[in-house]
Amino acid sequence: MPLSVHPQVALDVVIGLVSTLSFLLDLVADLWAVVQYVLVGRYLWAALVVVLLGQASVLLQLFSWLWLTADPTELHQLQPSRRFLALLHLLQLGYLYRCLHGMRQGLSMCCQEVPSECDLAYADFLSLDISMLRLFESFLEATPQLTLVLAIVLQSGNAEYYQWFGISSSFLGISWALLDYHRSLRTCLPSKPRLGWCSSAVYFLWNLLLLGPRICAIATFSVVFPYCLALHFLSLWLVLLYWVWLQDTKFMPNSNGEWLYRVTVALILYFSWFNVSGGRTRGRATIHLGFILSDSVLLVTTSWVTDSTWLPGGVLLWAALGGACFSLGLVLRMIYYLRLHPSCSWEPDFVDGTLRLLPPERPPKLIYNRRATRLAQNFFAKLKTQAALPQAVQLNGVL
Repeated sequence: MPLSVHPQVALDVVIGLVSTLSFLLDLVADLWAVVQYVLVGRYLWAALVVVLLGQASVLLQLFSWLWLTADPTELHQLQPSRRFLALLHLLQLGYLYRCLHGMRQGLSMCCQEVPSECDLAYADFLSLDISMLRLFESFLEATPQLTLVLAIVLQSGNAEYYQWFGISSSFLGISWALLDYHRSLRTCLPSKPRLGWCSSAVYFLWNLLLLGPRICAIATFSVVFPYCLALHFLSLWLVLLYWVWLQDTKFMPNSNGEWLYRVTVALILYFSWFNVSGGRTRGRATIHLGFILSDSVLLVTTSWVTDSTWLPGGVLLWAALGGACFSLGLVLRMIYYLRLHPSCSWEPDFVDGTLRLLPPERPPKLIYNRRATRLAQNFFAKLKTQAALPQAVQLNGVL
């Protein structure tokens, strides 16, 4: 008799498979570009790609190992020994192992007629860490790599097939990582429903449309002022790091790990919005959006005033295209939060004199991911008091 697969489990397996393939596709695109640059004698370009790959991989494995060692030992009973896991992370295979382990957990539940609550909670636990690591990898490696490729294309005036492949896979991979991260955060809070298909599509699109002009503006500036870009990044990154420090983040298990997290968050904020503290986020998000928009306009304007002859199609067409993408992304972002954000339908309201009650909350999970739950409480600040962690949860693990 065939077993009926839980729909949410099947969806999680598909999303995990897409995320893993996206990571591998992006890696293949980068290695392909390195080989092509070496073949045509562009050794500096190849070296820059390798350096970006290396530093991102090291930081990704470090995050993965710090989280793994902070978890209670009884939480991951089916995993190999700690020494073998340390070897995997040393070989830069820790993240890939997490992806495969999460998919195996999902496939094992597909073989169960009724998955247990503990298995479902553990699958969510694994998915949360994987989605966050994928997000970090996207901004530590894929986004700088995409900026570099765009600068090379603008400088040379044409794009090879492998460069178009890398640009497309990077843009889609970064937007997918943002969507997967947002979707995973919603699983932490009992009062938040999961993201629907329509909401997911709009969320994916507005992140893609807002992120694209920002990356293009940085790439444009780097063509005219390749050495000034490092100074520009360092200056803004220090300001953003100070802003993150002022918010007194408490994410990693120790102070050294916390500074590593803050450094990474400051880099993400250089390209996109990332919330790290509780309270109302609309004001901070608006300030950050205005800051990014002003800086991007300044970068493009400075490049145009200095030298606009190399811009393909003319500077006006180039600026109009970026402005149209940004405006459309901003409109879609407003539509999402005003109409498609699932929390909108959860507000109590009176209809024809009758009180529309909130839906019943899901039962508390047996396993909590403390790291992601704290971020979810910060991101969904309105429901922080409803979805706070039980007082009994002292560790990142089993309740």
